Amino acid sequence: MGEFEVHRVRFFGLVPAGVRCLACSPRGGRLALGRTDGAVEIYNFAANYFQEKVIPGHEARSVEALCWAAGERLFGAGLGGAITEYDLAGLRAAHSVDGGGGPIWSMAANGSGTQLAIGCEDGSVKLFQVVPGGIQFERNLDRRKGRILCLSWHPSDTHIAAGSIGALRVLDVCSGQTVQRIMVNYHMRKVTRECVVWSIAFLASGTVVTTDSFGRVQFWDWQRGTLRESHTVSTSAVLSLAVSEKEDSIVVGTSAGATYQFQLLPVKMGSLEKRWVRTKPFQHHTHDVRAVAHSSTALISGGLDAQLVIRPLMEKMQKKGYEAALRKFTFPHRRLVSCARKARLLLFQFSQHLELWRLGSTNETGKDGEVLPLRRVPEHLVQLKSKGPEHIYCSCVSPCGTWVTYSTASRFHLYRVRYQGDSVGVTKV
Repeated sequence: MGEFEVHRVRFFGLVPAGVRCLACSPRGGRLALGRTDGAVEIYNFAANYFQEKVIPGHEARSVEALCWAAGERLFGAGLGGAITEYDLAGLRAAHSVDGGGGPIWSMAANGSGTQLAIGCEDGSVKLFQVVPGGIQFERNLDRRKGRILCLSWHPSDTHIAAGSIGALRVLDVCSGQTVQRIMVNYHMRKVTRECVVWSIAFLASGTVVTTDSFGRVQFWDWQRGTLRESHTVSTSAVLSLAVSEKEDSIVVGTSAGATYQFQLLPVKMGSLEKRWVRTKPFQHHTHDVRAVAHSSTALISGGLDAQLVIRPLMEKMQKKGYEAALRKFTFPHRRLVSCARKARLLLFQFSQHLELWRLGSTNETGKDGEVLPLRRVPEHLVQLKSKGPEHIYCSCVSPCGTWVTYSTASRFHLYRVRYQGDSVGVTKV
């Protein structure tokens, strides 16, 4: 093997965007992931989960919730107050509709995928009809004080459970009225802080599952308004919740970076009576686990540490073992670094700007693995800022280092870079 130099690049100050929400497609073939910078990624469950598509972010478009509806149509909503449908072929936001209730905190599609329910800042739950080419506002359901942080449809599509600060409500879709309101802390005394219901799930049995800021996973009988079971899993908040298709397994994520699995198991061998039992705790994240999903074969979690962790259920695995089970996405799967070999330059891509650096150099030689002293340190030459709210999708520098180009979802930009001694000039073409 010939001799070569290895450059350790430690001046790329990339801060990856955390995972904000997850949504599995009803057919179970793809996973939609929304990040804190507004980007949306699509992962394909085939071939050991690969990143199939990336829709770049936008400064004016946050993504608080994602859901699939009407088959393979993907919708997103955020604090900008708009519902956006994504064009998965063109990798862009196809069109948006104003929700009419301020910032949108939550969104869910009914079982048939024909209706979307959104939870708004003003305390309203609004229904939208999914039609060819977009969505149409249908009507408002009963409005109460307090932002709607989470939503879940009953599998029969007749009721919606909504969680807010201190309470959960069950709304009748036909009449639009609140048929049950439950205070989540009615049985506790001397509570000095508000309890936030962060996530909710409405099971076919009539049980409403909630997670809250007190670190509890609670199971409610919505018709009687009574608490069936309560499990305290953490001293910090439980932020996310997902239920399996058979409704016999639940995964939750906490602000301490831990995920827990609950399973519906018989009280005794052969008994028909079943209870929810916490079975498997996992610690794969270092920050808040803001989103979880439950496919037929795996537990999926995403955190503010920007990691996507997919842990297949061990009972579904033929080959047992930690390495065979765990799948981690810990780095961007798009190329963010471009190299000009002849000019010894590196171009770094960020969401709204580019940085052009010249590599350091040395005159020394040494043995394998030896660190050589630099004659010239790395030099920051140019910073190009992107105009407009769209994030940069891709970029490149020519091998000679005199041309730099980048593109957003709608525009292509080309620059000429001129080097005159120690000065650098940039001209837009």
